[in-house]
Amino acid sequence: MRKKSPAKSPTPAHGGQGQLRIIAGEWRSRQFDFPMAAGLRPTPNRVRETLFNWLAPHVQGARVLDLFAGSGALFLEALSRGAASALALDLNAAAIASLRGHLQTLRCANGQLLHTDALRYLQEQPACTFDLAFLDPPFSQNLLQPACSLLEQNGWLAKDAWIYTESENPPSSLGLPGNWRLHREQKAGQVHYALWQRT
Repeated sequence: MRKKSPAKSPTPAHGGQGQLRIIAGEWRSRQFDFPMAAGLRPTPNRVRETLFNWLAPHVQGARVLDLFAGSGALFLEALSRGAASALALDLNAAAIASLRGHLQTLRCANGQLLHTDALRYLQEQPACTFDLAFLDPPFSQNLLQPACSLLEQNGWLAKDAWIYTESENPPSSLGLPGNWRLHREQKAGQVHYALWQRT
């Protein structure tokens, strides 16, 4: 009598399925698990590849800020591609603990992680400015516009910094700082993603 094969666990509702793959750079093709969480929406590989093609001349040597790190896909990709340093924030303690383990596995010393609320953190004065900022917050929580305003008002960004946003609404409707120029935008499913440059 044949044994029944074990039931497969249901596929997670988002495309990450609890695993991310670094696309290019020093750690190309390395794969890591990440903890599932409500509102977590990992940037799909194809979108991440498009974004880093847009950013290709600007990642090497950059100081990177990832305000809503989640799975850490953007944070790790930037470090793999030669960012000088990267700071990732997230409110989910399990996500930060998981990313800390990944950095240890990769023996990466130039990534910093903070378990904190991004909007509260941005109210402080920065120790340095950042060349590249990732903003991929949970949707329907009114986080994107306030975070962008705080980045600009409190001097977190370098003079010609690049800012990446993901949102449920078109970039033109977001009401982001007037000195941010929309450089590129695309849509994947229901997600609008855009790259801006501070001018």
